[in-house]
Amino acid sequence: MKATYNIDPAHSCAQFTVRHMMITNVRGAFAAVKGTVIHDPDNPRESSIDAVIDAATINTLDAQRDAHLKSADFLDVERYPTITFKSKKVETAGTDELRITGDLTIHGVTKEVVLKGERPSPETKDPFGNIRMGVSASTKIKRSDFGLTWNAALETGGFLVGDDLKIELDVSLIKA
Repeated sequence: MKATYNIDPAHSCAQFTVRHMMITNVRGAFAAVKGTVIHDPDNPRESSIDAVIDAATINTLDAQRDAHLKSADFLDVERYPTITFKSKKVETAGTDELRITGDLTIHGVTKEVVLKGERPSPETKDPFGNIRMGVSASTKIKRSDFGLTWNAALETGGFLVGDDLKIELDVSLIKA
């Protein structure tokens, strides 16, 4: 039976990982994820996701780096305050996985991406009487595809910031 759920911003997170100086990974997250999920467990093709992330909530545990990531060199949060995802197709991919195809918009650029997701957890009632379920998904993108091209060459070769960006989503949903 199809049902509508709201993303719970207090218990949801969008995280990313990118290579720094070609030697290590830097991780970050966005604190404000909201949106709506329509879930049909019997027919996943009838499901949909519409999510919005407040780009200014980026946090890499370094205030100076976060300020740079919010600047026009990267996310340009003054001009592009949100990152959005709108699904176009949800399909099963094996017993416990979903393949979610949709439009991801970052820095004013929209590209189709595919999220590899787990099937949602079973519904459960929280201590406040809300019906909840959770879901996780991930994808990899090239940040340059979204106009995020700032970089610096390293003396030893290579670049300061990698182009590959791994995105991981953990979302808690409350039944509307």
